[in-house]
Amino acid sequence: MVLVFKQHRCTHSASCVCIKGHLSEDALYLVFRHMNWNPRLIAILSCVCKWFDEVAKQVLWKEFCNARAPKMMLDLHSGGSHIVDGNWKALGKLLIYCNGCPKGGLFNNIHVPGHFVFRTRFSRTAGRSFLPLPCKSDVLYVSDPCEHLDQGDEGDLGFFRGIFKSFATSRVKKMLIEKQAKFHPTESCPYCKAKLWNMFQENMIQGSASARLGAYDDSVEYFVCLNGHVIGLGTLLPLSDSEEAADE
Repeated sequence: MVLVFKQHRCTHSASCVCIKGHLSEDALYLVFRHMNWNPRLIAILSCVCKWFDEVAKQVLWKEFCNARAPKMMLDLHSGGSHIVDGNWKALGKLLIYCNGCPKGGLFNNIHVPGHFVFRTRFSRTAGRSFLPLPCKSDVLYVSDPCEHLDQGDEGDLGFFRGIFKSFATSRVKKMLIEKQAKFHPTESCPYCKAKLWNMFQENMIQGSASARLGAYDDSVEYFVCLNGHVIGLGTLLPLSDSEEAADE
């Protein structure tokens, strides 16, 4: 029985050791399925040569995403949408990696190292709170905030990430183009390296985003890249205050 329908040829140089023969795609599929699509081992395998990297990007990261967030993946591909095709590696990283912020990066002087997270919940309902009013028909999945507490003068920070469904045809992208929004001059998406728009700069963030995060008003800022990946940050309210805001 064929498990991987599209076979991949090695595109490395003639001196590559894998030219002497390597495991088939089906064998790799069975091995990594047994390991529950371990992302660390997929990343290690992709460093071996271009053939392994291609199989990892097209097969293994796809299976990892489908295993980690099956309902979300099904929705992202429903209605003929293929936004994830070719970007499985980027999406896999987005599911398990909080990018934080290097000093002088997207969020100015804030410095929080990136790190892997064990598990994060992504919500389509939460995503609606981050959409401008004219764009409520768009579909955006947003993660629960990754909390980084006691960050000095910055207070308690909550980093979040997300992905748009069919971003190429979304109202948000159309609105950004109509506004002639400028890309960030130096930074790129930490997940796919595409150019970024600043939603705060374009006045496209609703107050409902702060309430959803449990953050101070006007403290939420987020960026969206050309592939629909979202990277954001908010300054979190003290727990008692955020609970009151949620009740309201």
